[in-house]
Amino acid sequence: MEEDRGLEYDVEAFHNSILSWKHTCYVATKTAHCSYQRALHLAPWQANAYSDIAVTSNYINYLDNSSGHDSSSWQSSEKMALGALLLEGDNSEFWVGLGCLSNDNAMKQHALIRGLQLNVSLAVAWAFLGKLYRKQGEKQFARQAFDCARSIDPSLALPWAGMSADSHSRESSADEAYESCLRAVQILPLAEFQIGLAKLALASGHLSSSQVFGAIKQAIQHAPDYPECHNLNGLVSEAQSNYQSAAVSYRLARCAIINLSGSDTKSHMKDITVNLARALCKTGNALDALRECELLKKQGLLDVEASQIYAFSLWQLGQTNQAFTVARNLAESISSIEQASAAAAVILFSRFLYNISGLDSTINNILQMPKQRFQSTKFSLMVSAIHALDQRNRLKPVGLSIRNNLKTPEEITEMFSLLALGTLVKHGTEFRLGYQKGIDHVRKSLHMYPNSSLLRNLLGYLLLSSEEWNNTHMATRCCSIGTDPINGGFKMSYEILGAGAVACYAVGNSNPKFSYPTCSYECLNQPQTIQNLQKCLRQEPWNQNVRYLLVLNLVQKAREERFPHHLCIILRRLIIVALFDELYQKPGIAFRYMKFQLLLCASEICLQDGYLIDCISHAKDASMITLPDAYLFFAHLLLCRAYASARDIVNLNREYIRCLELRTEYIIGWLCLKFIESRYELKTGLDTLDLSFKECSNEWKNSSNMWMALFNLVQGLMSISSHDISSAEGFLSQACSLAGPESTLLLCHGATCMELSRLGYYSQFLSLAVRSLTKAQEASLIPLPIVSALLAQAEGSLGSKEKWEKNLCLEWPTWPPEMRPAELFFQMHLLAKQSKASTDTSSIEFCQSPQGWVLRAIHTNPSCMRYWKALQKLVE
Repeated sequence: MEEDRGLEYDVEAFHNSILSWKHTCYVATKTAHCSYQRALHLAPWQANAYSDIAVTSNYINYLDNSSGHDSSSWQSSEKMALGALLLEGDNSEFWVGLGCLSNDNAMKQHALIRGLQLNVSLAVAWAFLGKLYRKQGEKQFARQAFDCARSIDPSLALPWAGMSADSHSRESSADEAYESCLRAVQILPLAEFQIGLAKLALASGHLSSSQVFGAIKQAIQHAPDYPECHNLNGLVSEAQSNYQSAAVSYRLARCAIINLSGSDTKSHMKDITVNLARALCKTGNALDALRECELLKKQGLLDVEASQIYAFSLWQLGQTNQAFTVARNLAESISSIEQASAAAAVILFSRFLYNISGLDSTINNILQMPKQRFQSTKFSLMVSAIHALDQRNRLKPVGLSIRNNLKTPEEITEMFSLLALGTLVKHGTEFRLGYQKGIDHVRKSLHMYPNSSLLRNLLGYLLLSSEEWNNTHMATRCCSIGTDPINGGFKMSYEILGAGAVACYAVGNSNPKFSYPTCSYECLNQPQTIQNLQKCLRQEPWNQNVRYLLVLNLVQKAREERFPHHLCIILRRLIIVALFDELYQKPGIAFRYMKFQLLLCASEICLQDGYLIDCISHAKDASMITLPDAYLFFAHLLLCRAYASARDIVNLNREYIRCLELRTEYIIGWLCLKFIESRYELKTGLDTLDLSFKECSNEWKNSSNMWMALFNLVQGLMSISSHDISSAEGFLSQACSLAGPESTLLLCHGATCMELSRLGYYSQFLSLAVRSLTKAQEASLIPLPIVSALLAQAEGSLGSKEKWEKNLCLEWPTWPPEMRPAELFFQMHLLAKQSKASTDTSSIEFCQSPQGWVLRAIHTNPSCMRYWKALQKLVE
């Protein structure tokens, strides 16, 4: 009862708001009418005053619904229009005004034609004449009139709107009609044009467009008493997956239609009720959806779509037997309904049968169906999906007939995607899908349809989901955001690109000013990921998935740029907006995980900005979310870092132990925890962390060597920080042997060997340094700084002057001009001194004298006494 009273209150409030809006419009129009009358009283010879009064009188008659009028009598608006013509009978615009205000079609036509006789180039007259002809069913005359108006004045909105409404007779496509109406809305945003745009968007598949979203919202402001505005607004909200708002819009549409009268009101009410039931069903409010369907059933208006919603609502409420009965009855009556609805009915029945009786019963039922069922594309794709789950391939005999029924490339590629998913299932194990087989299948399909966004996005998704080290980099190459970045695919293009950029730190690393890309897979082809995500968010500002991926990519960018203050401010604002969205309050692990990641991002930004209290608060909120322990591990890891920054050793040790208890299957978490353990000397008496890391890395069979190499790198860096250079060399040597030609590891090993040689250890360390640094130089995708300089120093120590000069010359271009250190200038002064006898003056060392190089070194770092002493010797 409370819900019913709340709904009645909403209806009453809606009607009161409509009455208030109409009253405001009426008062404003009446005020304008009185002002025009006063102007006419002061200057009765002004014909424009008569015309303005005619327009306001016509609008007052429209708003004043209670005042009826006799169609045989002259209205006040028509009389005032005639008054203007008595003063200026040769004014073509006044004739057009009479044609627009008159209620008699003959008078309309006469006035518009008279206006054209006076001015044949009057585009407005042609446009309204076309509207009149179209209303009378004279589509050919209407088309000719609209063409004349558009050729005279292309900036006039009505001809474009008329052309879109006349699309059937012109045999133009739904997309062309949509574009024409969009042009009309952009020229003149009338409610009628905006409603027509939304209707054409529904037919052409553009409901999710931001132009339609803005137009229908503006139409509601212009005409809140139109039921169509609210109904179409609900459809637009559904296209955005905002089902709660859609249900509210449908209720408002039903409230608005109550005051209307007409023969088609009952049909419109039925359509709105079906839409409302569908929206309620999608929001999970199955009980209210069921009530709406039962209301339609009592009225005898339960059609095929409403019956499907009725069955699905029963299913959501747990009334499986009744839902199955409704679906079966609907499937048995397919002979009396159209083919598309029949296919939908059979698909729903098969879905219920699969959930109740299992895969075997569903396959047997499909095999017993007549062959003409497989002529439906949707049904054929449903059969392909069932076949993908069947390990015994019992539906293979019908596969050939299914493929013959698929004609368009879109249908064929969708079937290929289902076959690829079937390959994942059939070649997988109990605990893991057969990703590699699925990837191979999609690649073969892409050879036949290389431009299919569906297959490309599916391949990118499978590559991201697999465990191959190189697959993350390849995923971002599979898809790109083109002119329509939102639509198409098992996963959207922006999701693949956004997730790939986050997964591989080197993908977005295109600016060596902040860091240097060391990835050997050459995945520097997506530096515009953030710009693409921003473009998607501008097109769909309601899309929380885009906002979520944009936050993650901006956090990645902030990490690369050492968390600049302006970027942290932007991130905090974005995260606050995202966390207030109701999406993350929905049940489901996916929504909880997204909220968890956003809280971790907020905590990280606060940590970098020094707001430790907020950082700890966000991390604790993240740790309270119901998620698997493998995810919660990272919330407590962030708490470890926060307490370490606050020098709170007690809480740091507690969170460290909590991480060991939770454990995680993501190796990067163990590596980060190892850093914290070594730096703050956190020990539990057992080698729990090392054992957990080795156990976890063994599960990643394809990349276990790389992860073990990174673990040895961490141990080597920790040994260096504790001044145990000998142990560090051992760890780094083992890391290089496991990882192969990785430039970063080889650089660390080479530098460590040079330090051991400097400390007076065995001389072979210098040779080891030369070998590692040479490999690092060869393995670098982009030449890394320091490598060539260290190699030059090592070669010089071994007495090779030519190699010293060669490597020192190679060091110069590896640094961006604004980042070149003082030591590089000093080394170039040494090279310039040694090269005085050379005849090749094109080398970089000849750009300045030795003294000039030393001066640049001093200018960069004036605190180094070694540079001043060198300058003194050069001056002397």
